Amino acid sequence: MNFSRTQIKSIAITASVLMLFAVIGAALVGLTFMQTEDDIKHNEELTLLRKLNTIVPAESYNNDLLSDTIIIEPDPLLGNTVETVAYRARKNGKKIAVVFSSIAPNGYNGPINLLIGVNADGTLAGVRVVKHRETPGLGDAVSLTYSDWILGFDGRSLGNPEERGWKVKRDGGVFDQFTGATITPRAVVKAVYNALLYFEQNQDMLFSVQPAEAKKS
Repeated sequence: MNFSRTQIKSIAITASVLMLFAVIGAALVGLTFMQTEDDIKHNEELTLLRKLNTIVPAESYNNDLLSDTIIIEPDPLLGNTVETVAYRARKNGKKIAVVFSSIAPNGYNGPINLLIGVNADGTLAGVRVVKHRETPGLGDAVSLTYSDWILGFDGRSLGNPEERGWKVKRDGGVFDQFTGATITPRAVVKAVYNALLYFEQNQDMLFSVQPAEAKKS
């Protein structure tokens, strides 16, 4: 097919206009991203801080919880296979608590991701379920959204109860199970106990003065 000079010129102009619009569009998208990136990051940090403060109350520390961090290597006691971040709470330089991730690998429908806070004296500041696939109306009672069962860990420690008590009542321990769902609470109790063991073995490292470059996970 042969095009006339006028047609070729028209096609070139149309292509140039389309290219110009594409360049302008890409520039606008890039500018919008740059303008909102900081806002997105700020909102993510606020969300994380609110989550951490449900475990370690804001009034109990005065350092920057999101900056005072340390990287935790994978450890069988925590059930993690990748590096995670621990957040350290301090007040006037005195260590208050540390919050870190743990995984209960043997939930009824798969792993249960936990956020565990341990006070400097080895007692639990709090435990929260952050991700799970447990059965609605049964195993999902481990989440604070559906019941206050998870609050039963507050103030517990390796000595409260003693080791044999760190089981659900059906297994001879002190922790309640759910009607029709024992596997889920059993998995969480074991994971929390293991996290306390991890803290006992690594508390000097967890509270080491130099914060690491946090890699959010």
